[in-house]
Amino acid sequence: MAPDERRTRLWDWVWFLAFAAASSVWCVTASRQLGATFDEPVYLQRGLEHWRTGSSSGLIRMGTMPLPADVQTLPIYFWERWHGAQVDPLRDWEQVIPWARAGTLIFWWLLLFYAGRTGRLLAGTWAGRLAIAVLACEPSLLAHAGLATTDIAISACLLAFVYHFRAGRESGWLRRVGLPAFWFGAAVLAKASGLVFGGICLVVLEVERLARQGSLHKEITATWGTYCRHIWNQTRPTRRDMVQIVAGGMLLTFLYCGCDWQAQPSFVAWAQGLPDGASKQIAVWSAEHLRIFSNAGEGIVRQVKHNLHGHGAFLLGRSEPRSLWYYFPVLLTIKLTAPLLLAPLALLVLHPRALANWAFLTSAVLVLFSFTWHVQIGIRLVLPVVVLGVVGTTAAVVNAWHASSWLWKRRLVALGSGAGVVWAATAALLVWPHGLCYVNELWGGTAQGYRLVSDANYDWGQGLPELTRWQQQQGLERLDIWYFGTDPTVVRRPLHVIPLHVLPIRKPEDVLPYVRGRLLAVGTTLQYGAPGLTEAHRQAAALLATHHPVARTTTFLIYDFRPEARAGISARE
Repeated sequence: MAPDERRTRLWDWVWFLAFAAASSVWCVTASRQLGATFDEPVYLQRGLEHWRTGSSSGLIRMGTMPLPADVQTLPIYFWERWHGAQVDPLRDWEQVIPWARAGTLIFWWLLLFYAGRTGRLLAGTWAGRLAIAVLACEPSLLAHAGLATTDIAISACLLAFVYHFRAGRESGWLRRVGLPAFWFGAAVLAKASGLVFGGICLVVLEVERLARQGSLHKEITATWGTYCRHIWNQTRPTRRDMVQIVAGGMLLTFLYCGCDWQAQPSFVAWAQGLPDGASKQIAVWSAEHLRIFSNAGEGIVRQVKHNLHGHGAFLLGRSEPRSLWYYFPVLLTIKLTAPLLLAPLALLVLHPRALANWAFLTSAVLVLFSFTWHVQIGIRLVLPVVVLGVVGTTAAVVNAWHASSWLWKRRLVALGSGAGVVWAATAALLVWPHGLCYVNELWGGTAQGYRLVSDANYDWGQGLPELTRWQQQQGLERLDIWYFGTDPTVVRRPLHVIPLHVLPIRKPEDVLPYVRGRLLAVGTTLQYGAPGLTEAHRQAAALLATHHPVARTTTFLIYDFRPEARAGISARE
């Protein structure tokens, strides 16, 4: 290796380690200020069950793949084995959650590492460095990197898969098929949606590569039949590789998840509910003897059914019980930093061809497919799209710099890139520790963002520690809350939960007997974001809409239903 190359590699590692360390400090310090998000308690419980029993059915039956929870709970399991005593993650939440959340940093570092590798593959050294910097400063990514959830894990594994698939296309079998198959399986093990993301990436990457090589060129004299036969012949090696990659990845997925060799209760119940006859007897016998559950396929099928049924969505003040067709494209414009959104527009003016790289094109195709995704509970579900978009955009910036023959254009691109990173870093520092709540300046900023987005985009149940601190500052012995979340510490805090959405409430006035004479803290997702869980929920939200909060924390609005408002309560704007 030449001295200049060694020096470049050294500075690449210094750059990577600096941004990885700084972003990790943000994540660790922020996570200590936040309570449990909605999904974390069950992930920790089921993840520990997997280590203790060897069965991943607890996660798979929820439609959750086991890899992230296994990594996050491994330190806790080691502690159990060392001390010979089991940990109750709900009882010992404050002690175990920092270790579990730190486990996500493994995937975060992996993500930043492969962002650098992919950027260099696309446009050279500075594309890789810029990709690392932009990702490490993006508030929505930082927020999820500090939680014991699955979204950073799939983003990292999918980016590693994309990198190895594209980098190994002209190599031997191990680099061309083996490594992509491993990372494809890892992406599916991180989250069932990895199967969809990975499949789309395979097709887009290879079509772009073949088109760039001219293999898909159509001669003017060729008929469509001749052209189709030409494409079929040209893509035979590609199709062979894709089949091997998907098959190898799925084999890894099923082997890792294992099987309990039990009958599926829902299958048995369905068979027993059939009309009497020979077909029912065959179905019942098959259901009782087909003992192949739980397995990875069950988790994947559950996620497919979840997407078909939808989940309910809230965006821009509108709630829908199933989905909003425009949800993800609009959400990205709300939750990503302004420089990241403006960069492609600037490149369209300065050098539009720079955006025609495979990472950016893959991200764009995934955004188009997002119109068909009906589970719409946060930007976290499309973080792989964000990551690919960032890498593609940074590569386009560097290519635009190289392609420009005008000095002023080069200076403009360089200055804009630096200013964008500083802007994003400043946004991350200002929103700390509430990266989950981040809303960019184009949509009015974070403070009023709960009127635009909800759930994992704002109030995911993580706000109990901040609310408890506010209560102590006000000297309040009692505070009632209407809470969206599963934080196990709620029973140990001086808070009284009033589940208005399950009480016998048929009109707004029915809420008053439950809240009269009290201060009530209401999670913003319950008041603005949840698409009408029950009739009681709708009526309670209607009553609150006629009152003005006297104070707030980041994710709670506080209402005073006492005869006389308590003096001295300061509202946080």
